[in-house]
Amino acid sequence: MALIEELEEISVTETNAKKYIAEFLLKEKEHIGNYSMQQIADQTFTSKSTLFRFAQSLNYSGWKEFMQTFLEEITYVNKHYSDIDPNLPFLAGESTDSIIEKLTEIQIESLRNTTDLVDISILNMAVDRIINANKHIILFGISPNNLMGELLRRKLESIGIILTVANTDEGGSLATAMDKGDCAILVSYSGNNSSREPMRFVDILKRNHVNLIAITSSEDNYLRKNVDCCLTISSREKLYSKIGNFTTEESIIHIFNLIYASCFARNFIHNYEYKVKNSENFEYRRNASTFNIKEK
Repeated sequence: MALIEELEEISVTETNAKKYIAEFLLKEKEHIGNYSMQQIADQTFTSKSTLFRFAQSLNYSGWKEFMQTFLEEITYVNKHYSDIDPNLPFLAGESTDSIIEKLTEIQIESLRNTTDLVDISILNMAVDRIINANKHIILFGISPNNLMGELLRRKLESIGIILTVANTDEGGSLATAMDKGDCAILVSYSGNNSSREPMRFVDILKRNHVNLIAITSSEDNYLRKNVDCCLTISSREKLYSKIGNFTTEESIIHIFNLIYASCFARNFIHNYEYKVKNSENFEYRRNASTFNIKEK
C-alpha cells in the first residue's frame, strides 16, 4: 500500500495543489474509478496538466499509470481488510465485547498482510547477516520499537545468538563502535527522517561496512533507498492520528518471530538441544500444574 501511504503523507505535509489532489483521492477512493481525469481536475480546482505532473512527481509515467496503481491498491485493501479503521478501531461508548472483536480482527489482518509482504529472499538475507555477524548484532529503534526488540533479543539469546538493543542515548556511540561484518537492525515505521534515530546512524554504519537490516513500511522511504535488506511492516496506520499502534506492533513482532524461527531452523537439532538444555539448567524453578504444559 505504498501509494496510499504516499498520498496520506502528501495530504499532511504539503500546502499546495498536491495537498488538495491527495486529499480528494483519499476521500473518494472507493468511488474514484467513476471519475474522469477532467472531473478530478475540476473537483480539485486544478487542471489535467497539474494532475499529470502530480503523477510524475510520484515516479509514474503519467496519470493513467498512477490511477491504475491506485485502483489496484484500493482493490487489494477491500479484498484483504474489513472496514475497521486501524487508527480508530473503536469509538466512545462502544462495549467491551465490540472492542475485543474489533482489535482481534485488525490484528489478524495485520498478521496476514505482513505475511503477504514477506520477501523470502530478503528474509533469508537477513538471517544470513545475523547468523554470520562478525561480532556485534545491534538493534536500533525508538520506543516502542526498541521495547519490542527486547523480545527478539531474548528469543535469539535462547539459541546462543547475542543481540544488543541500543538505548536511545547510546545509539550513536554503539553505531560508531561497530565494525566490518557486524550486523545492525534498524526498525522504523516511517523510515523517512534522516536526522532522526535510527535513520541518522545509516551513514556511519555504512562507512564502517556494517551489514544492515531495515524493518520499515512499504513506502519508498529513506531506509529503503539506503538499505539493501528491507523487511516490510504492515502499513495501515497513520503517523499521529491513532489510538494506538495495534497493527504496527503486531506486524513488527511477527517479523521478529519470523527472523527467530528462521535462525532456529538453520540448525534445528543443535538449537533445540541447546535451548532445552539451558532451560533445564537455568529454569528449574519453573513449575506447572496444568497437564498440557507439564514436562514429562
